[in-house]
Amino acid sequence: MVKVAVVGATGYTGQDLIRILAVHPQVELTLLTSRQNQGVIYGHLFPAFRNLVEQRLSQLDYDQVAQKAEVAFLAFPHTESQPVAAELIPRKVKVIDLSADFRFRKAGIYRRYYAEHQFPALLRKAVYGLPEVYREQIKKAQLIANPGCFPISVILALKPLMEKRLIEPRGIIIDSKSGLTGAGRNAVVDFLFCEISGSVRPYNVYKHRHRPEMEQELTRLYGRKAEVTFVPHLVPINRGILSTIYVRFLRKTEPARLEALYREAYGQERFVRVLNLGELPDTSQVKGSNYCDLGLSLSPDGKEAVISSALDNLVKGASGNAVQNMNLMFGLEEDAGLRQVPLHP
Repeated sequence: MVKVAVVGATGYTGQDLIRILAVHPQVELTLLTSRQNQGVIYGHLFPAFRNLVEQRLSQLDYDQVAQKAEVAFLAFPHTESQPVAAELIPRKVKVIDLSADFRFRKAGIYRRYYAEHQFPALLRKAVYGLPEVYREQIKKAQLIANPGCFPISVILALKPLMEKRLIEPRGIIIDSKSGLTGAGRNAVVDFLFCEISGSVRPYNVYKHRHRPEMEQELTRLYGRKAEVTFVPHLVPINRGILSTIYVRFLRKTEPARLEALYREAYGQERFVRVLNLGELPDTSQVKGSNYCDLGLSLSPDGKEAVISSALDNLVKGASGNAVQNMNLMFGLEEDAGLRQVPLHP
């Protein structure tokens, strides 16, 4: 059994982590921390977990984490995971961070979009935690930077095309829709029911923090500088991401070749489902699961394509992907604890 601590257990990602880990056949939840609800039984704070998770929430104590856990999931806001990881890693605890604190390879990019990085040396230790790209590195890592939800939806959608250099690496257009849980659990006026119900709107155009993360990873896949125009939208659903991505081919592509390329790339992947050519993904078909569904649409002249992806932002976009990383780090079956059927309808 892998002994697991969840540091920051009461946010949306923390709750989904515990939802998965509590029934994981090879996990023992040994420590749950909270800054605001210390001493409260988890199943009392969140009645959905009653009789399932009866541990009390505790304050964060680094020595206690090291004594009780082999791996710690950090479900903190951005910038707050850095000192925690810096304390736990010397104590030989494996760390899977769900914030953006270790996703960038260069401290300067982190500084530009977030803040000055307190422990830039740790950036060199971190492995970008997308199993479909970095599986072998993840197996050996002590520090995992779990990717952002939008980047996962985009990188998985574009990986086969970028690796084969079939498309223009610049000028990629990404239109993404996200449910409200992507904004976190804090009370913010813009995310109140009366503000968002019946409404769809774009936000953070040209300044969303996930764009440089996408470009970093797409550039590595292609081997040349990749640039994207990324426009996220907030939609009135609880969870889910739908990304619609527009690309231009360097030369004419046939429908059968496009579909074969994706089936070859993902035929052995447990959590990427390639739909039939022309079939489109739907967030309701991945809700509550660790799946990412990909849809392929080719223009009649074979020169352009629309690649669509759907995933649950709290599962494959966050907590489920993090558990997939943990499974790899400890030599478990990659889909252990993640065999949920999507919650449809």
